[in-house]
Amino acid sequence: MIDSQVLTYSGFFLGSSVVLLLFLLLNGRKSRLDARLHDLTSKGGTLPDADPLAEFAQTALPKMGASLLPKDESERTRLQTRLIHAGLYSRQAMLLFLGIKMLLMVSPALIGLAAGFLGVVPVFQGLLLGVAAGVGGMIGPSFWLDRRKSARQTAFRRALPDALDVLVICLEGGLSLTAALRRVATELRTAHPLLAAELQIAQREVQLGRSAGEAMQQFADRTDLDEIRSLAAVIVQTERFGASLVKALRVHAVTLRESRLHRAEELAQKAAIKILFPTLLFIFPGIFLVILGPGAIQIMEMLRQVAVPK
Repeated sequence: MIDSQVLTYSGFFLGSSVVLLLFLLLNGRKSRLDARLHDLTSKGGTLPDADPLAEFAQTALPKMGASLLPKDESERTRLQTRLIHAGLYSRQAMLLFLGIKMLLMVSPALIGLAAGFLGVVPVFQGLLLGVAAGVGGMIGPSFWLDRRKSARQTAFRRALPDALDVLVICLEGGLSLTAALRRVATELRTAHPLLAAELQIAQREVQLGRSAGEAMQQFADRTDLDEIRSLAAVIVQTERFGASLVKALRVHAVTLRESRLHRAEELAQKAAIKILFPTLLFIFPGIFLVILGPGAIQIMEMLRQVAVPK
């Protein structure tokens, strides 16, 4: 009887302690807003210290990029256009890009020279490797910019038919084009975030006074994509001649969907040719080794027995 009472009391106290501990832990947790207010109060209303890496990126890299800034206005405009096509819309995007390029050009040579003086590698070899890496750092950012632009265009091509379908449904439901763009940007934020962000920019431009056709033309200029240019032309023509926007967008959506299907079929046909070279270089040698290896070993043993008389 006593043992059962002791076990009951022990279980009660143990359960109460666990519940109290959980309550204290949950009550002691603060939200991000409470933590920030506490930091501001404890520091006398001053902002928290900035990240040294972010501070270096905001101050030193633009100064380094200013040395590589093109003097010709056309070259500067061309570089700015490439940055916009790659989705880099910040005001300091050009200086940051050139600063990173300058850092990738200079730092490998300095590292190689330092490694040579420290005795890790010979001085000439370290300097040569650093210069070679610097040349790669000079060319690499341009390739990265073109690859980023190509990836963005591919994402837009895949997402545009879906966005037009939702846009047509919204227009048929009675929404205006501005409200339909806002709804499409909200609905596609998870599935196609790039297109949703660009449509939100276009919707804000319409709110600022531009027409929907002009906003879509600016969207086409930011992406350098023929599909979006044709979409902007469709919207401009419907605004100019008063045609039915829903019918025009439905026909355009069907055209883009067929184009996406043809592009997928083309990529599927190219896949058979692209996989041929890895198969010949990496898969077939392993298969030959597994299949012909034991037979080759047996043939060598037989030849050795024949060559060596008993």
